[in-house]
Amino acid sequence: MNAETLMHKPAWQAETLGQPKPNSVHGVSVALPRWADVVGYEEKDPAVMSRMASGYPRFVIHPLVQQIARELGGSHPCLPFPSRRVAERCLRFLAANHPGVPATLVSKNGLFAVLTENAAAATLKSFWQHTGLIVCSRQAEAFLTRRPEDPESAALRLSLRRQLAHWYDCAEDDIFLTPTGMAAQFAALQAVQQRQPGRRTAQLGFPYVDTLKIQEKLGHGGILLHNLSRIAVDLDALLEREPLAACFGEIPGNPLLGSADLREVTPILRQHGVPFVADDVVATPINVDLSAHADLVATSLTKYVVGTGDAMGGALICNPRSPYYAELKALVKAQHEELLWGGEARVVDQQARGFPERMRQHNRNGLHIAEQLRQHPAVEKVWYPKWEFNDVYEAVRRPDGGWGSLVTFLPRDAVRTSPRIFDNLPVCKGPSLGTIFTLACPFTLLAHYTELDWAESCGVSRHLIRLSVGLEPPEELWPKLAAALATV
Repeated sequence: MNAETLMHKPAWQAETLGQPKPNSVHGVSVALPRWADVVGYEEKDPAVMSRMASGYPRFVIHPLVQQIARELGGSHPCLPFPSRRVAERCLRFLAANHPGVPATLVSKNGLFAVLTENAAAATLKSFWQHTGLIVCSRQAEAFLTRRPEDPESAALRLSLRRQLAHWYDCAEDDIFLTPTGMAAQFAALQAVQQRQPGRRTAQLGFPYVDTLKIQEKLGHGGILLHNLSRIAVDLDALLEREPLAACFGEIPGNPLLGSADLREVTPILRQHGVPFVADDVVATPINVDLSAHADLVATSLTKYVVGTGDAMGGALICNPRSPYYAELKALVKAQHEELLWGGEARVVDQQARGFPERMRQHNRNGLHIAEQLRQHPAVEKVWYPKWEFNDVYEAVRRPDGGWGSLVTFLPRDAVRTSPRIFDNLPVCKGPSLGTIFTLACPFTLLAHYTELDWAESCGVSRHLIRLSVGLEPPEELWPKLAAALATV
C-alpha cells in the first residue's frame, strides 16, 4: 500500500508485522502493530526479527545495503558509506574504540566500505546509526544495477535548497543538505567542535536519543539539562563552571513536546559566546521562527517535508541573523560534502512543493485529536505544544503557525491499559513521524528500551503512546481512536 492508501486503509493488524510502511522498497517506517512486537524487536526476539523485511534505515540496515555489504565485505562485518571521507572517519572511530582490531577501507564504483572483525561490528553499526551518514536505498539500488547518479542531481539539490531558503528566510547557500536529519546534527557538532576544540556540549531538554548519543560518543561529552522548568538556572550554573562548545535543543521536544524558554536561554548563551543548535523537526519552519535564537538549525526532511515516508534527507541551516554566522558558515562549508543522493533529492524536492499546505492540515488535525484526547475519561495526560510550556512555544510560534501534529498521551492505569489500547488502535504503528497517514508508537519503549529507568527519572513514562496525526479527516480518525480507548 502506498502512503495515500494507508490513510484510508491502515495496515495495523498483527499479520502486518515487519512490513515496510509505506509498502515500498524505499519505505522508512516498519509495522510494529502490537506492544509485544515492540518489546520483541528491542529484545531481538527471533520470532519478531525473522518477520522484519525492513526498518528505519539508520537502525535496521536496508536489504539492498546488506547486499552491497556482502558484495564488498564477504563474510566480514561491513557497511558502505557515501564518501571516502566518511569511511575514513568511521575507521578512526573504530580505531579509537577498538584499538588493535583490524578495519579496512575498500571501494568500488563510487562507494567506500569499511570492513572489520566481529569484535567491532556493533561499533561499526553505531557509527552508521548515530551519524546518519548512510547509503540510502535509492543509492544502493543504483549501485547494484550499475546505474549512475541522476544527471539532474545538482539542479534538484539547488531547487530543494531554494525551497528551504524561502521557509527559513535565508540565502540558498546558507542551506547545506545531508543524507539524513541526524547527519545534519552531526555536521553541526563537527562545526562547533572545530570552533571550540575540546569543549563539551549540552542538551537542553529531554533529547531524541541519537542527538545526545553523538555528543557523548562522537563529541567531547554531552551534558543533559532535562528539567525545562529550571533550564535557565541550570544552564547559567553550568556555564559558570565550564565553557561549552554549543547547546543543542529540540523546539519542541519529543515526546513530551515542551521547549526550553529561549527568551531566557539566548541571553545567557550570547553572554558566554555559546552557539545554539536547534532541532525544529516536530514544529517545522511553517510553525515556528527561531531566527532570533538559533545559530544553526539541524532538521530532518524525512518527516513532514517528504510526508509519504519513502525518502530521506536532512539540512543544516546557517542563520544569517546569528552573531556567529560568518564563523560558523565558514566551518560548515569547509567540511561539507554533497551526500544527498540525486534520486533521493528528486523525491524530497517534489514532495517539498506541497509541504506548507500539508503542514497546515497537519496542524488542524493534530489540534482536533489532541483536544479530543484531553477530554476522554480513559486518558490521564496529554502532551501537546498548545498546552505544554505554552508561553514558551508561543514566543517562537509564527503569527499564522500552529502546534503541529505530534500528540503524546498516557492512559489511566497505564501499566494495564497502554498495551491493550495500542494493540487495538486501527492506525499504522511503527517508528518515524510526519507521514500523511497517522502513525503510532510506544515511543519510550522504541527509543529508550535499554534505559527505561533513566527515561522515567526524566519524567518520560515507559507507558506513553505517541501519535503522529496524519491527513485523514479527523471526523473519521477520532472514532477509531475512541474505539481503542473504549476497550479498557
